[in-house]
Amino acid sequence: MTNSYTTLWTQGRCRYLRDTGYGGKRLSTLIASGHQSLPSFLSAGLQPGDHIFPVSVTKGRIRVLGRLEVVRSVSLLHYQTPEKMLTPEEHERFLDWYPGGLEGCAREILVGTAGTPLDFETVVPPTMLERLTYTSRRGERTLKYVEDGLLKRFVSLQGVYRLAAGSAAEMHALVRDAADRVGPDPRTA
Repeated sequence: MTNSYTTLWTQGRCRYLRDTGYGGKRLSTLIASGHQSLPSFLSAGLQPGDHIFPVSVTKGRIRVLGRLEVVRSVSLLHYQTPEKMLTPEEHERFLDWYPGGLEGCAREILVGTAGTPLDFETVVPPTMLERLTYTSRRGERTLKYVEDGLLKRFVSLQGVYRLAAGSAAEMHALVRDAADRVGPDPRTA
């Protein structure tokens, strides 16, 4: 059984990606460190076949930036380099997304299939936001601090969290509609 997760991207990261022309480019690789701004995929338990949705929060609205299907995750412990841990094709895709190499203390690479296009405009509708549900060993939970269809504080979104089945289905549908709207990757079309 596959699972779906969200991970929160900072406004700074989104601004950089938008300003450098990554909008519309298909997700293929993500990085993590275990720190709050780049939470660990390995600790969250992502497995091949799972999906991850990078999200951001702007003025109380959650934006779903895309979806990536996990092929594998690579730990770069003991200062191993991506060149040694990735296939040549994976390394090329990694450098396409991270031309300067690893950011700061990034120690994990999530390798995926060609994901959906990176889109900064897809907003989770207020009614969906109010019922967005996550699940863990402790049970299910909705997001805290949702008022009047807006997320007032995003602390309960920071990390890598597994979506409950119904919320995962809604996220997949939302991203599928956005991918149809965005169209093909402008760098490969």
